[in-house]
Amino acid sequence: MGNFTFSSLLRKKKIEAPSSSDQDDLARVIGMPSLIFFGVGGIVGTGLFSITGIAASEHAGPAVILSFFIGAIACAFIGLCYSELAGMVTVSGSSYSYTYISYGEIIAWMVGWNLVLEYAVGAGAVAVSWSKYLLSLLEGFNIHLDQRFIASPLETIKLADGTVTHGIINLPSMFIVIVLSFLLMKGIRESLTLNNVVVFVKIFVVLALIAFGIPYIHASNFVPFIPENTSGDFGHFGYSGIMQAAGMVIFAYIGFDSVSSTAQEVKDPSKNIPKAILVIIATCAIIYVLFAFVIVGLVYYKDLVGDAAPVATAINHTPFIWLQPIVKFSILFGYIPILFLLLIGQTRIFYSLAKDGLIPSFFSKTHPKYKTPCYSHLFFMVMICFLSAFFPMDVLGNMCSIGALFAFVFVCSGMIILRRTYKDYPRTFKAPGGDIIPAIGVITSLVLMYSLNWLTWQIMSIWLFIGLIVYFTYGNRHSKLNKQ
Repeated sequence: MGNFTFSSLLRKKKIEAPSSSDQDDLARVIGMPSLIFFGVGGIVGTGLFSITGIAASEHAGPAVILSFFIGAIACAFIGLCYSELAGMVTVSGSSYSYTYISYGEIIAWMVGWNLVLEYAVGAGAVAVSWSKYLLSLLEGFNIHLDQRFIASPLETIKLADGTVTHGIINLPSMFIVIVLSFLLMKGIRESLTLNNVVVFVKIFVVLALIAFGIPYIHASNFVPFIPENTSGDFGHFGYSGIMQAAGMVIFAYIGFDSVSSTAQEVKDPSKNIPKAILVIIATCAIIYVLFAFVIVGLVYYKDLVGDAAPVATAINHTPFIWLQPIVKFSILFGYIPILFLLLIGQTRIFYSLAKDGLIPSFFSKTHPKYKTPCYSHLFFMVMICFLSAFFPMDVLGNMCSIGALFAFVFVCSGMIILRRTYKDYPRTFKAPGGDIIPAIGVITSLVLMYSLNWLTWQIMSIWLFIGLIVYFTYGNRHSKLNKQ
C-alpha cells in the first residue's frame, strides 16, 4: 500500500461506457405512461403519510401547503440534473458514482457515507410511522397498548389515565425491521405485481382521504394560514417555518431520482425522461398540496404535534367509520415494500463501498446458501432498530432530508464539472439552459439544508466526522484506486 498523499483524496474513477452486449440486453420497452406510473408510485407514500402533520404542527401551520410546492420546484431542477447524469454514467451507485467521477474519492466517500445515513434514517422513519398506524388501527378495535413502548424517550405522550410522560422504546418499529431484515437475508424479493398493487393501494389512500375529507373541512382550521413566529426561533412558524417545513418535506419527494436510472430502458430517453420527471413531480405536487389541504382542513394544525400518522388522525375526523380501518390497514400494507426497498438500497450502497475497497470486503460477502449480503443486513438491522426505537419521527425525517440534499448539492455541481471534463462524451439527454439549471439545483438544495434545524446539522456533522475517521484509517489505504 502506498503512503497517504493529498492527491489520493482527489483520485477519480473514469466513466465506464457500457459494452454493446450490455446495451443489447437492455431493451427499450418503457414508454411514457409506464414511466410516469413508476415514478408517481415510487414517490407517493411514506413521507406524505408521516411527515405532513409534524411539518404543519411544528413549523408551517396550514402554510405547509406552500412548503410542498417549494419542495416540488427544487426537485424539478435537481431531477433534470439526474436525468442528464443517468444517461451519461451507466454504472451503479447513483449519486456516489457521479461524485466519484466528477469530484474524486473523498467527496464520493462523504456522499456515499451520507447516503448510508439517508437510507438508514429513512427506513427508521418508515418503521416509526408504521408503528403509529398500527397503534391507531388496533385502537379502532379497542385494543389498547401501552404507549410508552410505542414511543421514543424523546417523545411526550399522554396515557389513558391522563398522565403525561415520556416514551421508553418503540418496540413495534423494531419488530417490523427485524422481520423484514431476516426475510431479505433469505432472498425474498418484491415482485412487479406486488409493487403495482402497492402503488394502487397508496394512490387509493390519498384519493380516498381527499374525496371523503373535503366535505368535512372547517375553514377555521386555516386561520391563521401562516402562523406568526412569536418565539423568534428560526423555523418555528412564519416564513422561516415554511422554509424549514420545505426542507423536511423533501423526504416526501425522495425517489424521483430512480426514474433517471431507467435511461437505458426507456423509449426515446432524451425526450421522455425529462418530460416524465417534470410530469411526475408536477403530479405529486398537486396530490401533495391537495392532501395537505385536506389534512390541515380536517385537523387544526396544533392538534398534529408529534403526529407520525396524520392520515389516521384526519380520517378519524370524518363520519366514515367503515373507511378508517381500511385506510389504516392499506397504509400498513403499503409501507412494507417501501421498507424492503430501503433495506435493500442500504446494502447496495455498502456493497459498492466495499467493492471499491473503502470499507472492509466483509460487507460485500454473501450468504453461502441464500447468496444475499447477510452481514450488511445484520449491521443495518441493528442500526435501524436503534434509530427507530429511540428517535421520534421528526428527527428521523429531517436527517433523511439533509442526507438527500447533501447528495443533491454535489450531483448538481458535479454535472457542471462533467460538462467540462467530459465535454464531448455522449449523453442521451442534456438539460437546457447551460449551467443555469444545475446552479439553481445547488442553490435550492443549500437553502433547504440551511432551513433545517440545528440538531439535524449536529447529527449529520457527527456522522460525517465518524465517516472521515473510517476513511483516513481504512478507506484511503485500501481503495481500489490506490495502485502504489
